[in-house]
Amino acid sequence: MNIENSNQGDRLLQMVIFTIAHEDFGVEILKVQEIIRTLEITRVPQAPAFVEGVINLRGKVIPVIDLRRRFGIESKPHDKDTRILVIEINGMIVGFVVDSVTEVLRIPASTVEPPPSIVAGIDSEYISGVGKLNDRLLIMIDLDRLLSEEEHQGLSNTL
Repeated sequence: MNIENSNQGDRLLQMVIFTIAHEDFGVEILKVQEIIRTLEITRVPQAPAFVEGVINLRGKVIPVIDLRRRFGIESKPHDKDTRILVIEINGMIVGFVVDSVTEVLRIPASTVEPPPSIVAGIDSEYISGVGKLNDRLLIMIDLDRLLSEEEHQGLSNTL
């Protein structure tokens, strides 16, 4: 995780915060290459169910994964707040559809606890921790574990 030291000596984690189904999630800011509005997504035959399709981002074809579907949450139509997080995972550039991106935060590492076995209905294998903010919890996603080796390979072969 991207960590800096604060004046109090506590390490700070820099996170991009996004929402899915009214829950707050965070990913390391250094993993996020860019945040874009939704583009026209082209469906790909025989792609895994959670793959929405591909986009053309400045001449590069990038697979797009619907995080709602990936997490087993019912999909919803894209709206004015929907964003695509463009992220590199295991050497592959991938877009992740999220309901909205709300902020960039620095949170003290001391406020992060290991994840419980089930968080917000999402399998804990994808979760690196839960950050306790003043009035809410922040579910921190481990992007490197979001796709299994087989899924990563399948995604590569789909394109």
